[in-house]
Amino acid sequence: MMNKRSLYTTFGMLIAALLLWAFQTKRSDIKVFLAGDSTMSIKEQKAYPEAGWGMPFVHFWDSSVTVVNKAKNGRSSRTFIEEGLWQSILQEGKAGDYVFIQFCHNDEVPTKKSYTKPEEYKNNLRRFVDDARSKGMTAVLMTPVSRRKFDAQGQQEETHPEYIAYIQEVAKEKKVLLFDMNTATKALYQQFGEAQSKWLFLQLKPGEHPNYPEGKEDNTHFNELGARLVAQLVLQEIKSQLPELYSRTVNRTKK
Repeated sequence: MMNKRSLYTTFGMLIAALLLWAFQTKRSDIKVFLAGDSTMSIKEQKAYPEAGWGMPFVHFWDSSVTVVNKAKNGRSSRTFIEEGLWQSILQEGKAGDYVFIQFCHNDEVPTKKSYTKPEEYKNNLRRFVDDARSKGMTAVLMTPVSRRKFDAQGQQEETHPEYIAYIQEVAKEKKVLLFDMNTATKALYQQFGEAQSKWLFLQLKPGEHPNYPEGKEDNTHFNELGARLVAQLVLQEIKSQLPELYSRTVNRTKK
């Protein structure tokens, strides 16, 4: 029969073993999928220094997170589905994964082949949310990043008024998380000001980069600095609205 000292020793060893097991047990691996357009996508070398915010976004996470960037240049919510890109996310995703959904730039322009009529656009967003939930994934709708456009008084203007309202409508209807990247990026550009906000975009003078020998003046697509700052804005939304996912960032897991 065990004496009290032996019992306490055995009990203490058991507790220590359980604590060690809990500490060493690796949390389950997850994927974070990015579904969107050129403002989010990975760029080919010939496009540099253009960068989508999804490129620096991959560097925030610990080894339990894999970022899968499915965003493609020129895609709208409709063409993303038609080309099978959305289906590929559903095939690769599993319960516990996340999918961030940001479409608008190519949906809202009637002259583009990617144009999506308002009701179809809303139905596509509904489909994204419903499909993701059916897989046990967490869907996040995102308003589009703003284009750089200042008025005569030096104030950043609204560049996506109609389709942003549709995103907000669907997010409310579906009770799904919404990251308001339009508001966040407008504030970012305003902070830099009309002239210095050019530093965030693909703005080059002739001869400055061999990929753009004639120069480039683009107020939609980011350079590497702009992409990184926008990725940081996305991370702030994650910290605020998805604390479990934020706990998997590199700095958090080191603490």
